[in-house]
Amino acid sequence: MKKSHLFLLLIATVTSMQAQNNKINLLVGTYTKPCESKGIYVFDFDTNTAEIKLKSTSESSVNPSYLSLSKDEKFIYAVNENGGESTVSSFGFESKSGKISFINKESSKGADPCYLINDDKNVIVANYSGGNISVFGKKSDGSLTEAKQVIQHYGKGINEQRQEKPHVHMVYFSPDKKYVLANDLGNDKVYLYSYFPNSSSEILKIKDSVAVTPGSGPRHLIFSNDGKFVYLLHELDGSLTTFSYANGALKKVADNTILADGFTGTFSSADIHISPDGRFLYATNRGEANTISIFKILKNGKLEAKGQTSTLGKGPRNFAIDPTGKFLLVAHQYTSDIIIFKIDKLTGALTDTGKKIELCSPVCLVFAK
Repeated sequence: MKKSHLFLLLIATVTSMQAQNNKINLLVGTYTKPCESKGIYVFDFDTNTAEIKLKSTSESSVNPSYLSLSKDEKFIYAVNENGGESTVSSFGFESKSGKISFINKESSKGADPCYLINDDKNVIVANYSGGNISVFGKKSDGSLTEAKQVIQHYGKGINEQRQEKPHVHMVYFSPDKKYVLANDLGNDKVYLYSYFPNSSSEILKIKDSVAVTPGSGPRHLIFSNDGKFVYLLHELDGSLTTFSYANGALKKVADNTILADGFTGTFSSADIHISPDGRFLYATNRGEANTISIFKILKNGKLEAKGQTSTLGKGPRNFAIDPTGKFLLVAHQYTSDIIIFKIDKLTGALTDTGKKIELCSPVCLVFAK
């Protein structure tokens, strides 16, 4: 009897440990002004079942619409999108409890920051309405220094309503961290900056810029898993451009579209990601479309369209694929929910799991340990 009891106890212990190993953190950044939100939310996410449970929230943070987690996952950096009073904030993060602790904030040095990245030395921010890039140093306690460098973009595009001036929409590290790429929706350019992380003032130095189709409005990009290709999503015309990439240089390879054949409604491309196995690329589209497009990535880096799927909500912004590649989560700004899809790893197709998170105006999703 004793052996049988011990065996059952061992099985129960192993099962419990496996269940715990399936749990990871999901961080969510939100807009706080349209509805009641505390800012940043942390959920437990089960990578086997897609079950979710609220774990923690920030005390209060104005419109933390985009988040970036430090490599050691001890700190969260967030933009506070608030017009001319916009800031960038740092928070301590405890992975086990999910506790978020405010550390400090600094002026973003540009209106409406919408994207940020970080490494061991710096936090780099794209200011949309300011049309510029700000670079902040990081102290050992995770706090931010004042801006060490601000780079202003110039020029405009042919779309008078959306391209009246520069609008930096994204900054992104190259895989080797030697370069930072910056998309400017306002002047239809992708800038490539050499990156000098240890410099005190000239952290970014312009290396090159690439002009894209006038009026296309480059928004977000992603590198292929092998780092040889860059996929650039354009907000204003729904196009998706493939570039080959090497040593801080882009060369155009092909163009695709995320628009369905015959679609005539309003649209606004949003976010782009690649599955962990590198086989499929996904891109969201807002407006009256509210879809996510699926592409198979071919061996030559080009894309093969596999159609669109409804995101089952309005205003799909950021989305995220969990580290196991089983699930894809879409944050809807206007229907205030996060819809969870299951991914078919053979075809890339998405199926609604029936599970969702109801949350005020979610716009950014980040998975953590």
